[in-house]
Amino acid sequence: MGVSEFVTVGVIVGFAVSIVVSLGLVLTTRWHGKYSLDQLVGIQKFHAVPTPRIGGLAIFAGLVCACLVAAEERRAILAPILVAGLPAFCFGVAEDVTKRVSVRARLLATMASGIFAWYLTGASVTNTGVWGVDSALGILPISVIFTAFAVSGVANAVNIIDGFNGLASGSVMIALAALGLIALNAGDTNLALVCFIVCGVTLGFFLLNFPFGKLFLGDGGAYLLGFILAWLAVMLPARNPSVSAWAPFLVCGYPVFETVFTIIRRVLAKADPGQPDGNHLHTLIKVKICMRIFRRVTASLRNASVSPFSWAVAAVPAVLAVQFSTNTAALMVACLASFLFYVGIYLLLANIPAVEHVAPSATAQVVEFQPGQVLSVVANVDDDVAQAA
Repeated sequence: MGVSEFVTVGVIVGFAVSIVVSLGLVLTTRWHGKYSLDQLVGIQKFHAVPTPRIGGLAIFAGLVCACLVAAEERRAILAPILVAGLPAFCFGVAEDVTKRVSVRARLLATMASGIFAWYLTGASVTNTGVWGVDSALGILPISVIFTAFAVSGVANAVNIIDGFNGLASGSVMIALAALGLIALNAGDTNLALVCFIVCGVTLGFFLLNFPFGKLFLGDGGAYLLGFILAWLAVMLPARNPSVSAWAPFLVCGYPVFETVFTIIRRVLAKADPGQPDGNHLHTLIKVKICMRIFRRVTASLRNASVSPFSWAVAAVPAVLAVQFSTNTAALMVACLASFLFYVGIYLLLANIPAVEHVAPSATAQVVEFQPGQVLSVVANVDDDVAQAA
């Protein structure tokens, strides 16, 4: 297939609707800002100007319109996913607007979406290539619960990496592109084109989010994209038995590794695994690299500069997944190697002194920033300040 064959009506319409709605949300902020603007102060807040965090609405609108105009074969794949994703999306948007929806409620909503998706599509994880595990997954209730838990984990992982302009949406597009390529190699053109449709819709939002951060993905957008990515990852081996289940898992490697490592380090530090902190890899990239290299640029551009570094980390497991999509043993080794690669980068950055402040109006300082510390953020309209506490 040529490149032009990937740009279907669904991709074009989805992209157009997404970017138009995204722009509309930005231009009408004064009408909905009371409910939609993100807070400036918080452990994981790095933006300097109040910004609407309801970009998920634009993505959902784009996906619905793309689904309506897509070919019947693609619509049959995408429509059930959108319907099943409603609990995850709605609970996420409710958090964006009210700031009162608990993490537990959102996780349960994404699990409910996973169970709903199984009900609508009949797909679930049944084959991992791990002795003993597959026997258990042969029991339908266990397979469905395992699948729902995994889908919820990926959706939450995408939300966790949503820390800087373009980071989550860019990482999701990398993963979707990898899934699409694997599907193409397996001969599943329709699933591949659905991946590219979701990519196109995400790109429409992305252009308002990166690099200037005019609109944020929000929990609604992060959970929606995370759920769709996870369910496409479930469907890929279910529809194509030649594709190892480890391939889509590896495609989702970066957000999954971030989540797993976050839980490990919080447990080792005797901290609550469910509470946010400022010790994620993308935060280290910001305070150890970007605040040093890009000290003369504006806060929004410096925040955006974190994303390309993170995309490079996300691309490593995605490329390996495409390369070894049918080789379970090689994919297992690639998973371990990719995780060690992630941990190695994290530990390397953790031992580099961090630049505390790089605003032109202030003196730059270097502070020690070690794993286990909590990074607090003080933001103002001139620039951002990352202060180790």
